[in-house]
Amino acid sequence: MFTNKKYVYEVYRAKSFSKAAEKLFISQPSLSLTIKKIEDRIGSQLFDRSTTPIQLTECGEEYIKGAEKIMDIENSFEMYLSDLNDLRTGSLAIGASNFFTSYILPPMIARFKSQYPLVAVNLIEADTARLEKQLYSGALDLIIDNYPFNETHYKKQLFHREQMILAVPETLDLNKHVRKYRLTAEDIMRGKHLGPAMDAIPLEQADGTPFIFLRYGNDTRDRADKIFSENNIKPNIVLELDQLATAYHVACHGIGATLVSDTLVRNIPPDHRMIYYKIDSQYAIRENYFYFKMNKYLTRAMQEFLQLASKPR
Repeated sequence: MFTNKKYVYEVYRAKSFSKAAEKLFISQPSLSLTIKKIEDRIGSQLFDRSTTPIQLTECGEEYIKGAEKIMDIENSFEMYLSDLNDLRTGSLAIGASNFFTSYILPPMIARFKSQYPLVAVNLIEADTARLEKQLYSGALDLIIDNYPFNETHYKKQLFHREQMILAVPETLDLNKHVRKYRLTAEDIMRGKHLGPAMDAIPLEQADGTPFIFLRYGNDTRDRADKIFSENNIKPNIVLELDQLATAYHVACHGIGATLVSDTLVRNIPPDHRMIYYKIDSQYAIRENYFYFKMNKYLTRAMQEFLQLASKPR
């Protein structure tokens, strides 16, 4: 009954069918017929046509009150949509592991907030399994991870490629035997390990070296197992942890060597107690992706964040 409320409201404002028809760019008979149909559906007249100018009936007054409330709601929603499209409102929930939430996402979120300060950003830190559950349930809009999620459920956008390298405390004996392959943190930052001129460490030299590995189910652990397996080495694992950054920091204290990404070395303060080595393996190269749920509506905030993430840092 409020579908054609604009016709009733214009008659109410103009206090005349003819004047209202002119403003609505329709004929007076057409307007009168539309109002009559509304009145028939309601079962009561909205206008007292015996007065000049015409007046609202008691039912008409209640109709106008209801129409104005609906129009207020419509106007508010239109303003919300306008704000949403211009990112003057909205929200964005992003999930990632400890390393990404600590080192990679904060500067990206800062850049995003500088452009869209009124968009609420929620950053969730969890392991991969929990992140996927939250992404699937809709609690998260985006996650960034290097684990290969099922692409029948999720879409992905490449964030970047990275190289796994061997990080060895300077106190370990391994370093004495492989001096020519040494790399510093500064070398990693300059990308020296990526060039063909830099030779990879012969991993058989690391046989017997104490290692810190991540636990099973982590992509870094899967890759480490494959790298050592293809070199016919059974690693001497002295400690297993959950997070890449934690394994690195523990290794810095001389407990054992570990495999880390060059992304980590480039984004944390250099620790000169560590020596790095290039690894020659197909499993040493991996990709980090932003994932979002298949068929999920890609909000303007999600679109803008993904676009920002694709720009050179």
